[in-house]
Amino acid sequence: MTTTPTSTSTSTTGTAVPPDARKQPRGGAPRPLTPPARGDDIWSVISTTSVMCCLVAGWMLAQMLYLGGLAQDRAQDALYTEFRGELAAGTAPIGPVVEVGRPVATLSIPHIGVHQVVTEGTASGDLLGGPGHLRNTVLPGQLGTSAVFGRASTYGAPFARIGELVRGDQINVTTAQGARRFKVIGVRRAGDPLPQPRPEGASRLVLVSGEASAARLPSLSPGRVVYVDAEADEAFPTPAGLPRVVPDPEQAMGTESGAVMPLLTLCLGLLLALTLGVIAARQRFSTAVVWVVATPVVIAVAWLTTDVVMRLLPNLM
Repeated sequence: MTTTPTSTSTSTTGTAVPPDARKQPRGGAPRPLTPPARGDDIWSVISTTSVMCCLVAGWMLAQMLYLGGLAQDRAQDALYTEFRGELAAGTAPIGPVVEVGRPVATLSIPHIGVHQVVTEGTASGDLLGGPGHLRNTVLPGQLGTSAVFGRASTYGAPFARIGELVRGDQINVTTAQGARRFKVIGVRRAGDPLPQPRPEGASRLVLVSGEASAARLPSLSPGRVVYVDAEADEAFPTPAGLPRVVPDPEQAMGTESGAVMPLLTLCLGLLLALTLGVIAARQRFSTAVVWVVATPVVIAVAWLTTDVVMRLLPNLM
């Protein structure tokens, strides 16, 4: 009688090992893959959103009060080069209608250390690069009254100290028609009496800016308007054809709310898309790596968003 041997293997110690046992990994049974806990996903969303909000808000505040001054300095350098070239070529504008954003004059106030190029236009966006000329007034130095607006606390704050000027301080202006020296005749705020009528044949210059109404956070609360009146005994001829009125956004403390809302919506959409992208990336990659890659992109979009938000704020801020 023949018997069929059972297939078994024998270990070095002589112990029989079942066939199935050879297929088991040495470390024991494999652990089943478990998906991330729901709480981890929620924490990733909350932490990413919080970091994004802090990053954008902090950057916007720093850009308004500090970094925007660097952009304004760069813009002033470019404007000065452009205006100097136009003066040399005899193509600098003399009015009455000038393209918005084009340089029209240089302004120097030695007492408070102001040296700026003045451009045409006084809307919030126009004043990001420096002081602006109110379009329905004559150019500085011409016969009549000229108004120049400047920011008091953001993007370089070129007119932050004009409220410190006193009677007799000097203001120097250079345009395509030549140079004029003005002397301050007074500083006024809301409720103060207006200056005496301009003498015949004289040129008057009015500097306009914001001024903090409280001691706390003065850089973020220009609650009132300050005016500096100055006169020059002689004036250049004034071309005819000045605009009679300008839009509300170009008036003192004006904003450009209606014109920039589509662009602001686009910027906020980009920030939302970046937030969702960071949340998704953190599920697959290291958190540190994700933020190293994402932070420069977030800052770039935040920079653009801040420029847009500035147009929604008062132009003298």
